[in-house]
Amino acid sequence: MITRRDLMVGLIAAACTAGAFAAADELPLISSAVFDWNAVTAKPTDVGSVRSFFKVRTPTLEQLEVHVTTLNPGKSPHPPHRHPNEEMIIVREGTVEALINGEWKRVGPGSVIFFASNQLHGLKNVGTEPAVYHVINFKTAATPAEGHE
Repeated sequence: MITRRDLMVGLIAAACTAGAFAAADELPLISSAVFDWNAVTAKPTDVGSVRSFFKVRTPTLEQLEVHVTTLNPGKSPHPPHRHPNEEMIIVREGTVEALINGEWKRVGPGSVIFFASNQLHGLKNVGTEPAVYHVINFKTAATPAEGHE
């Protein structure tokens, strides 16, 4: 027979375990920092390479992630998709097309692309040279949960 004391000990243990898992999944909090391009290694992908700078919390964002993608000519990083977080892309080199509101828009170096929360979007390299672009993903308390629009 389970006593009230056994039940309380079990509930407290379960709560502590859940709290430990939540803390382990929490991203580190970042303060002001500098990230040297030459110190971040580019890792090969099926479509080019990626240079991952960080994925962290900030004092005002639940998640801030920055990476730089090099995308080979004629390639897409993935098919058009949607996700709850917002995303900004800054084109450094090359020519890309971005799927925005159902229409492909062509842009080049210096251009900025913004993908809003849960809107279908995509990107492809339509040039003859590799395209290089900075990706900035961010989530706030207002970002919908995954699977909710």
